[in-house]
Amino acid sequence: MIIEKNALNMDKYLLYIHIPFCDSKCHYCSFNSYVDKFELKAAYMSALHKQLLHDLKHYNIKLGSIETIFIGGGTPTTVDFNLYEPIFETVAPYLQKDAEITSEGNPNSTSTEWLKGMKGLGVNRISLGVQSFFNDKLKLLGRSHKSKDAILAVERAYSAGFKRLSIDLIYATLLDTPKRIESELEQALNLPIDHLSAYELTIEEGTPFENRPEVRKESIEQAKIIYEKIFATGWQQYEISNFGKSFCRHNIGYWEYKQYMGIGSGAVGRIGNQRLYPHREIEQYIKEPFFKNIEELKSYEIIEEKVFLGLRSFVGINADILNSSMKERADILLKEGKLYKKDKQYFNTDYLLSDEIALFILG
Repeated sequence: MIIEKNALNMDKYLLYIHIPFCDSKCHYCSFNSYVDKFELKAAYMSALHKQLLHDLKHYNIKLGSIETIFIGGGTPTTVDFNLYEPIFETVAPYLQKDAEITSEGNPNSTSTEWLKGMKGLGVNRISLGVQSFFNDKLKLLGRSHKSKDAILAVERAYSAGFKRLSIDLIYATLLDTPKRIESELEQALNLPIDHLSAYELTIEEGTPFENRPEVRKESIEQAKIIYEKIFATGWQQYEISNFGKSFCRHNIGYWEYKQYMGIGSGAVGRIGNQRLYPHREIEQYIKEPFFKNIEELKSYEIIEEKVFLGLRSFVGINADILNSSMKERADILLKEGKLYKKDKQYFNTDYLLSDEIALFILG
């Protein structure tokens, strides 16, 4: 269905742009991405631009109201930087002066030319999908790069002028040991990065790993090693999987439950209490870039989301969103030392227990 015009007049937004093209499909990946549709790049980027123009007008987005942009995928580095130019020209007047603009990248396709081109368009932060510095683990995960490619990609990005650099690592695979985890963190923290995301391997439905559950092993010990190693550097943990000298404002915006526009195939957005779903299939999206299915979020669903997101991060949860029973349960956790409170905000003392604590509060 097509969304009816409404009188939304919201203050601030995040913008997510989805690039669904990949050189190869990782064994753990359940994201909306394709390895065999590169011939559709130009048409897709044109459709993406059309949706952006439409949604900016449709939702009455004000000039200077977009705080952050995050270009994800898929692999944004598979698309030539010049194909992004119309998008950046269109969105420029809507950006805050200090807007954070992040693009993900894959180590083996993040060229100096691409980096300089994207920097010229306004990108000021790069996030690289390194995942591991061990080649056997990269092979297990189905990654298409080698360890040396990751190191070179970080160095290229830094040399291209990006001082805000992040990398992703994955842990909890059958190849991981405490010694190897420590080695990976040492290599990561010796690079010129200011942010690191460490994600526990999860087995997702529809992925090659779905029928290989043995590739994952218990991760609590590994998570604690990661926490201790990173804390020793003086970096802060601001979410269960995210650490840094500086934080990703786009991520924080999600945890603060800010509104976000989703542009691209399968790029979910949330405006007010509506969650918006465009076509996932590239061909359908190109034909109907304005199409969206709408999910009306109920008040209790919004509360649940705020509780789960807040407890996974340093955002916390505001007592005012909780009913009396929820507050009683939160106060029990407060007495047990699993939560602490500052003014009206409850905060988690152990991110590893965040889901368990959230479920207890919600009852």
